[in-house]
Amino acid sequence: MTDQTVPTDAVRLRSTLDAVPAYKPGKPAPRREGVTTYKISSNENPYPPLPSVLKVVQDAAAGMNRYPDMAVTGLTRMLADSLDVTPAEIATGTGSVGVLGSLLQITCEPGDEVVYAWRSFEAYPIVVALAGATSVQVPLTADARHDLDAMAAAVTDRTRLVLVCTPNNPTGPAVHTGELEAFLAKVPHDVLVVIDEAYLEFVTDTEAPRAMDVFRAHPNVAVLRTFSKAYGLAGLRVGYVVAHEPVAEAVRKAAVPFGVSTIAQEAAVASLAAFGELQERVDALVVERTRVLAGLRAQGWDVPDSDANFIWLPLGDDATSFAKVAEEAGLVVRPFGGDGVRCTIAETQANDRLLQVADDFRDG
Repeated sequence: MTDQTVPTDAVRLRSTLDAVPAYKPGKPAPRREGVTTYKISSNENPYPPLPSVLKVVQDAAAGMNRYPDMAVTGLTRMLADSLDVTPAEIATGTGSVGVLGSLLQITCEPGDEVVYAWRSFEAYPIVVALAGATSVQVPLTADARHDLDAMAAAVTDRTRLVLVCTPNNPTGPAVHTGELEAFLAKVPHDVLVVIDEAYLEFVTDTEAPRAMDVFRAHPNVAVLRTFSKAYGLAGLRVGYVVAHEPVAEAVRKAAVPFGVSTIAQEAAVASLAAFGELQERVDALVVERTRVLAGLRAQGWDVPDSDANFIWLPLGDDATSFAKVAEEAGLVVRPFGGDGVRCTIAETQANDRLLQVADDFRDG
């Protein structure tokens, strides 16, 4: 029986938690009578699962009473073959965020520093704080891109890890090969540089780096990827890192045991096998992205280029009010107060509505 005289907040929790911001997920689209509503706040793939992938998931579900393969053998081998690396250079986990958490655990002691651009992926300050490390946030340039010179200057003897999000979430631009190589030449060889490529498949910028080539040329580079976006497996939580063997081995050691479920592994394997079909969907989203960017610019919006499956409206203090107007129109977007609004490229009808809302808001 609980002693009612003891206060419920008496349990000692880590003081680190005081510095951990709460993750704010994209809001679901509310049901509205007579109006089709759209959720474009979470960068999800709007297409349903491929029938071949769905069949594999259904079959795998029959074995959910058994633990999954802890080594994620089938997916690891398939990734290694497709990327021309060894299985020992692959580590998987529960989405790219789960893998990133392990990367921080293996590199950072309390008080160590992690350098990354800001604004960037909002999970970064959370996982850094949970590791007991200190975030060093380097402002983006005026055109919403990484300032790699400033990031290099921010590296100190306490820096243990640097994150390069390309294309950058939530603003969209990718870093370029030349500037990335110049940056890496300035970073000490004992600092791990993680290239976060969650949106790799949507990249069309010809100056964007080939991250695997960068990985092979630099022993302190790792490449982080996910099956949540282009592959449409956001609900199954599977991601991976390509890292040189000592780093990959440490990530596997730090990972949650059995983190990647059998269903997730089988779906990822099936999705890799069916990427020709998935590529058609990616191409269609890129066409829509181009159309939306052109439409916004024709309305007079100054929007940055995007190599992801979303676009960025740099609205500053008007971000929250734009989100409210969009929701009234049946469109849920992702505001970042004081900075801007991220809008996922989704169904054609949703994109049309975004253009209409943006036009009305600008005229208003």
